[in-house]
Amino acid sequence: MTQQLVMSFIGEDRPGIVERLSDTIARHHGNWLESRMAHLADKFAGILTVLVPLEHQEDLVTALRDFEQMGLQVTVEMANQPDSQGSTVSLSVVGNDRPGIVKAVSQVLHSLMVNVKELTTLCEPAPMSSDMLFKTDMVLMVPNTLSLADLEAALENISSDLMVELSTK
Repeated sequence: MTQQLVMSFIGEDRPGIVERLSDTIARHHGNWLESRMAHLADKFAGILTVLVPLEHQEDLVTALRDFEQMGLQVTVEMANQPDSQGSTVSLSVVGNDRPGIVKAVSQVLHSLMVNVKELTTLCEPAPMSSDMLFKTDMVLMVPNTLSLADLEAALENISSDLMVELSTK
């Protein structure tokens, strides 16, 4: 039997963090499944999932929490296999940057019972001007009872300057 763990961490960015994490996971018979890691401001932050045999789970969790002695704040949670009902959809939103875009989009999604599975955002200068553009890419779990046309219409009602693109995965 195995257990899937979800680990998140944040700390000062420095060489060797990923190597130490991967070595610790391998030494405790864990299998690194998927991860997202990034340098943000002057910090290095990440989230990853690990599959570990039950007999090695406790030792791996203890070893991962020992990273706090190296200045990493670490959280480890046991994952359950959720029932996923619906379809997986990619959402891309682009618009002039302003406070509250993520709030407005997430409110629409929540009101329609759409679950956000992945979220990536960034701001960058527009190609033809110095105005800042906000971009977000999301992976969503859309209920079977909601049409993509209805979802798109609801998102486009947020603002006339937001470009919304939905595609099925």
